[in-house]
Amino acid sequence: MGQTICMRQPTKKTSIGRPVNEVNCWRVAAIGPLFRHRASPSPPTEITMSAFLAALKAGPLLADGAMGSYIFERTGRLSELNHVYEALSVDDPDLIRAIHLSYLQAGARCLTTNTFAATRPHLSRYGHLDRVEELNRAAVHRAREAIDIFRQQREVRSDLFVVGSIGPTLEGNESPAEATGIYREQLRALMDEGVDAVKIETFRSLEHVASILEVAAEWENCPPLIVHMALEQHDAEGSWNCNPSDFVETVVGRGASVVGVNCCTPWAASAFIDAVASHELLQDDAIVLSAMPNAGGFQRIGNRFMTHVNSEYIGRLARTFADRGVRLIGGCCEVHPEHIREMHNFLQGQLAGDSVVVAGGVGVPATRDVSAAALEPVDAAAKRGNGAFSRKIIDGDFAVSVELLPSRGTAPRLLRNKVDFVCNLAASGLADAIDVTDGSRGIPLMPPGDFISVVRQRLGWNHENGDQLELIPHFTARDLNIMGLQSRLIGYWANGIDNVIFITGDPPKMSPAYPRSTAVFDIDSVAMIRYAHAHLNSGLDFGGQRLGKHRDPRTHFTIGTGFEPEALNSEREFGKLDRKIDAGADYVMTQPAFRFEPLGALEPYRSRIPILVGVAVLTGLEHARRMNEIPGVLIPDEIFERLARAGSAAEQAEVGVEIAAEQVRWVAANGWSGLYLMSPSSHHPVLEVLGSGLS
Repeated sequence: MGQTICMRQPTKKTSIGRPVNEVNCWRVAAIGPLFRHRASPSPPTEITMSAFLAALKAGPLLADGAMGSYIFERTGRLSELNHVYEALSVDDPDLIRAIHLSYLQAGARCLTTNTFAATRPHLSRYGHLDRVEELNRAAVHRAREAIDIFRQQREVRSDLFVVGSIGPTLEGNESPAEATGIYREQLRALMDEGVDAVKIETFRSLEHVASILEVAAEWENCPPLIVHMALEQHDAEGSWNCNPSDFVETVVGRGASVVGVNCCTPWAASAFIDAVASHELLQDDAIVLSAMPNAGGFQRIGNRFMTHVNSEYIGRLARTFADRGVRLIGGCCEVHPEHIREMHNFLQGQLAGDSVVVAGGVGVPATRDVSAAALEPVDAAAKRGNGAFSRKIIDGDFAVSVELLPSRGTAPRLLRNKVDFVCNLAASGLADAIDVTDGSRGIPLMPPGDFISVVRQRLGWNHENGDQLELIPHFTARDLNIMGLQSRLIGYWANGIDNVIFITGDPPKMSPAYPRSTAVFDIDSVAMIRYAHAHLNSGLDFGGQRLGKHRDPRTHFTIGTGFEPEALNSEREFGKLDRKIDAGADYVMTQPAFRFEPLGALEPYRSRIPILVGVAVLTGLEHARRMNEIPGVLIPDEIFERLARAGSAAEQAEVGVEIAAEQVRWVAANGWSGLYLMSPSSHHPVLEVLGSGLS
C-alpha cells in the first residue's frame, strides 16, 4: 500500500450518484465467514468466522504504514525496470519480509500485502504482464512468513492479520467494465491465498470502487472488504473531490464492512471523520470506520514550509482517532515503523485506561481480590497528618498545588533554580503543595521521588522540622511492571512521601537518536488507585500478603488522580472517574480548563470528592497553539485573540499571566476545592499569578 505511484493518480472528480441499494444477500458472507490462516504459507483449508471483524469490534486495531515509500527509504530506488516494487515479493523476498517484520515489531497487528499495483496494466510497463497471480500470491506468503518469524521471536497471543492491497488503475479513466476486468484476476489470487481482508485503497474514482465491489460479490466466502478513498478538500469552502456521505452510502450498499480514507493529509482524514461521524450507517457499529493518512502535507508555518507532522504527532493522532470511534488505524505514504511505534504506544496508553491489562492483546483482570488478612484502609484522620495539602482537602478548605517538572540533565544551575523556586514558593505562603511530574510528555526526567529527596536535602527539610510544602509525586503506570510499581510505593513510604497522584502516563517519546524505550502499562491509574487504597493502605502487598508482622503494617497514602474536562470521549472519561472514586481516590486534579463550561458536568461529583481545577499559564501565542494540540486541552478563540492583539513576546507573556490570574479568581470564587497551577514553559510567572489571583 501507499506506494510512490499513488501520489501520481489522476485527480478528476467522479461520483456515480447511484441510489443506495439494499445490502445484498452476499454481504452476509462479507461480515461472517472468511478464510483464516496463520500457521503456514500454504493455502487454508478451513473456513471460520471472521476474526478480523471481531478484532475491530473489540477495539482499535493498529495496521502498518507505507510499503512503497518505505521500500524507497531502504533501497533509494523508485519502482523501475529490474526493481519493480510488487515484484520484490519474489525477486527480493528478504527485503519484503524485513519490512513486514519491522511493522510488527513496532506494534502493528495488521499487515498490508505488497500488491498495491500488482495488476496487468501496471506490471506490463516493466515486462511482468503474466506475473499477476504469482506476485499477488507471493506477497501474501511474505506477510505470513513475517508473522511466523515474529511469533517465534516473541510470545504473542493476539491475532495478527494479512490484508490484501488493491490500488487504483494505471490511467484512472478506464470504464467500469475495463476496471472490472483488471481487478478480477488480482482479487482471485488474493482470496485464493486466504487474506483476512481485502483493502481497496487510494482510489479517487467511486465508479471504479463500485466495480471492484461488484466483482468481489462473485465470491461466496468473500473476506471483509475495506474501502479507502484518497479524499481531500479542494478549497476554502471545504468541498471534497468526492462527497464523504456519497462515498459511504455507495460502498456500504455494495458490501464494504470498513470505510475510510488513506493517502491524504492527517487534517483531511480528521475532516472526513467529522463529515461522516453522524451518518446513520455508522451509528449501529455495523460498519467500521478507518483512517490511514500520509505523514503530512506541507503548510506555511511562520516563514517556513513544514509538514507540521512527526512521529509523536502521528501517535497522538492515532489516539484521537480511536477516541472518535475509528477502529482500523494505520498510515500511508511516509508513515514508517517509527510512526507506527508511536501509534502503538499511544493506543496502548488508551487501552490501559479501560481498567484491564493488555498482554499480547488479551485482557486480564487489573487487580486481585483483597484477602481476609487486610485491615480496614486508613481513614481521613491518618491522612490529615501527611501535610497541609492533605489536611485542607480533608477539612474542605481551599488547597493550592503547583506543578513542577524535575530536571532532565545534570546542569547544576538548572537544578539549583528549581530548588530555589520551591523555597520561594514555600516562603510566599501562597501554595500548600508542589506536585512533581513523572516523565511528563513521555520524556526521561529525574524521577519525582529522587527530586523530592534533593529538595529536602538542599532546603534542610527533614523528619524533625517537616516539609514546608507537601511534596507530591506524580506516579505513572508507563515505566514499571506491577512488581516495580509496588516496590517504588514502598520506597515512598519509607522516605515519608505520603501523597501520590496516580496517572496512566504518556507513552515514551524521545529523539530519534535516543535508544528506543517500550511502554509497560501493566495496569492503569484506576488499578493503581485500588492497589494503593485496598492493599497498601490496608496493610497488604499487591499479592494479598501482609506487609509485616507488626501490629499495623498499613501505609497512609493520600491518593490523587487526574481528569480531562475536554476529553473527546466524555462518556468514557466520566466512567473512568467513577471507577477512580470507587477505587479509593481522595482528590481529583483536572487538566487545564481554559473554558469553564465543561467543568459544569463535574457538578454532581463535587459532593463526592474534592476537585482541584487545573489552570495553565500561557507564555504567548505560539505556546497556546502548542497547548491546543494536546489531547484533552481546548483553548477558546477569545484567548487566541487576546494573545494575538499583544505585540511583542513580552506583552504576550503579560497577557498570559493576566488570563491565568483571572482563571484562578474564578476557581476560588466558585467554590471549587482547590487549584492545580501549571506553568509548563517556566516557573517564573507562578508567584505573580498566585499573588494576583488569590489576593
